[in-house]
Amino acid sequence: MAGSSVYVKGAALALPALLLAPGAAAAAEADSVADPVADSGNIQVIGHVDPEGLLPDQTAPKAISAISGDFIAKQAPTLNAFQLVNLLPGANVSSSDPYGLSASSGLTLRGLGQDQIGVLMEGAPQNDIGYFYAYPSQFADAENVRQVALAQGSVDIDSPVVAAAGGLLSLTLDDPKAEPGALVNLSAGSYDERRVFVRVDTGTIGSTGLKAFLSYSNNRADNWRGAGFDKRQHVDAKLLREWGDGNRASIAVSYNDAITSAYPSPTLADWQAQGRGFNHDARYAEGNTNYWKLYRGPFRSLYFAAPLHLKLSDAVAFDSTGYLQFGHGNSPYGTQLSTADNYLGTEELAQPIALPGAVGGTATVLGNYTGKQLRAGNVSKLTVQAGAHRITAGLWLDYGTDRVTQSYTSIGADGRPVDEWGYQDKAIHTADGRLLAYENQRTVTVTKAFFLADSIALTPRLGVEVGFKGVDVRRNGRNYLPGPQSKVHFDSFAALPRASVHYQLDERQQLFANITTNFRTPNEFALYNSYYAGDLVSQGTSALKNEYSVSEELGYRYIGPSLSFSLTAFHYHFRNRQVATVIDSGGAQVNSTINAGGQTSYGLDGEIDYRPAKGVSIYVSGEYLHARLDDDLPIGGDYLPTKGKHAVSSPSFQFAVGSTYDDGRLFGSSALKYVGRQYATFMNDESIKGYATLDLSIGVHLAGLVDAQRMDLRLNAINVTNPRVLSGVQAISTNALDTEGRNGTVIAGSAPSYYVGAGRAFVVTLSRAF
Repeated sequence: MAGSSVYVKGAALALPALLLAPGAAAAAEADSVADPVADSGNIQVIGHVDPEGLLPDQTAPKAISAISGDFIAKQAPTLNAFQLVNLLPGANVSSSDPYGLSASSGLTLRGLGQDQIGVLMEGAPQNDIGYFYAYPSQFADAENVRQVALAQGSVDIDSPVVAAAGGLLSLTLDDPKAEPGALVNLSAGSYDERRVFVRVDTGTIGSTGLKAFLSYSNNRADNWRGAGFDKRQHVDAKLLREWGDGNRASIAVSYNDAITSAYPSPTLADWQAQGRGFNHDARYAEGNTNYWKLYRGPFRSLYFAAPLHLKLSDAVAFDSTGYLQFGHGNSPYGTQLSTADNYLGTEELAQPIALPGAVGGTATVLGNYTGKQLRAGNVSKLTVQAGAHRITAGLWLDYGTDRVTQSYTSIGADGRPVDEWGYQDKAIHTADGRLLAYENQRTVTVTKAFFLADSIALTPRLGVEVGFKGVDVRRNGRNYLPGPQSKVHFDSFAALPRASVHYQLDERQQLFANITTNFRTPNEFALYNSYYAGDLVSQGTSALKNEYSVSEELGYRYIGPSLSFSLTAFHYHFRNRQVATVIDSGGAQVNSTINAGGQTSYGLDGEIDYRPAKGVSIYVSGEYLHARLDDDLPIGGDYLPTKGKHAVSSPSFQFAVGSTYDDGRLFGSSALKYVGRQYATFMNDESIKGYATLDLSIGVHLAGLVDAQRMDLRLNAINVTNPRVLSGVQAISTNALDTEGRNGTVIAGSAPSYYVGAGRAFVVTLSRAF
């Protein structure tokens, strides 16, 4: 649903515990059986002597970057996971507010959108099963995140995700502490930002071996532009039991309750005329559909993840992750209704509807786009070490329901909605008691997958892995609106082979290569008819083609005591490229896709991590991306001449520079990011220019001044240069200007819309451990 909720394996050499982010050694041990490549020779990867640099080292046979808890702890505690990975190669983050509270944000990787990026938390999927989006403002609080890993291209074969050609973002939560304790963070900042975070660790509970943590946060901030404010309450918890030789079982819980603003997205003309003044109205007047209280989206989500690792013998391990998710919320908007001449689907209503506050037969109302989701699943695998072979076999089963309703709710004389959640019992009904709705549907999505892989240690230095994954996605739905469509059905199977090679040149240097296949189905919105004034305006269909892609990577990695770097060349070829956009459906802003045909992309990612002295780390990353459309785009009975055009939301150049400093008393960090020009149309007739952002932080460790307990005081400056820019494309279009098609037809243009880059903000945080 639009606006709703929504490890790293495969390393060819084992890392010493010193090289992992704090607390990561146990997780690495639990993720696999002993590695035959590492165990069969005397080769050892020699990494950083100082384990607290900007980024942890990697040895996977694919491009992957990761942010450690040490770096996260120096950032503003309000930042979400998307904002935290902004420095990494290929990551382009379009954030609409400095604190990451709003759902109006975007992330692309190598030019592939947010609905093409799989997201896992504790091994459980976070993407919306209907539209494939993930919403970072609902993820775990930063204080509880041990590591954020970002695989820019190749996704692990056992990852329970579809639509992940863009890569995989994985969040690993911190384990509960072995000793009882507590942590309190108090933050205050610009735009009346106020945040409280409290975490309590039980320590090991008696002789049970169990340990747990529970945290609560409350965050509130005024909108940085326009009227309104955001509120977020969040609870994280984790229960862990470890025993024997690497066995571990845990349950993680994450609950989010938020009411956040949807910042309006201007067209280029709007931006040129009003700039940051393009906002919702601060005051209500009769008939005003742009009042800010009509654009505040409430949402509640609850996530459970239960990862399990059992070492059955020296050669056999079993891993399983069960998960359960609930979500309910509304993405509202202002609109007007008439008491007469209304339709329900194709049925004209004979009797007028009752509209409180109607003047002249018309009333301003709250348009609701509500969704209620349930998702449950399990991914399990068995890993067997047989000589030089490590064989992995597993199954993934996933069941999800999405109940979507677009209804209407009355508002008071002051513009305040009677009910902002869009509950049906408080919504407007027809004279005969039926719910008045523009959309009314329920979709069940069942995903079944099996996977098999063999990782072979050909020599102590050379490892090869081959694998196959088969995925079946089936959607069954019901359209409850009167009309010709009642039931919908879509079933698709994809065969996804893959292979990778890893070669250890010496104790510091690695080469790797991989080839991976991916697919995604059209989102559920494409299945349903849409009606306006009794007429069919959008024909639902199950005949749409799946996107299918083949990607290759070739990389070099160097890991030294004070300098590490990597360079990765990549290539993609897509069939039926599904490009995300946002469309107006009866007033609601709904996630949808456009089939852009074939696309070819290639480029180069690079990153350097240099540690010139203890406590000092300097990080540089960059990307060159060449992304071109392979086909003309069919529009009506003609073709838009798009072949050879640059792909949308795919900047040719990006680079970032980050640094951290910590001498035991003073600490700080910096993060500079530049993103090049981004096209907003397939015809490349409208674009936004490149821009740069800069975040800074400075702090002091106070432990020893008051008592021996950890206490830190820090100041974070977010987007300190305050550039007035458009940061990304929110809704693409085929062409902005009227364009003559290949067959001579004039194809009318339509204006894209954009994210407005967030303003400058300052946050002060006092952190105290007990």
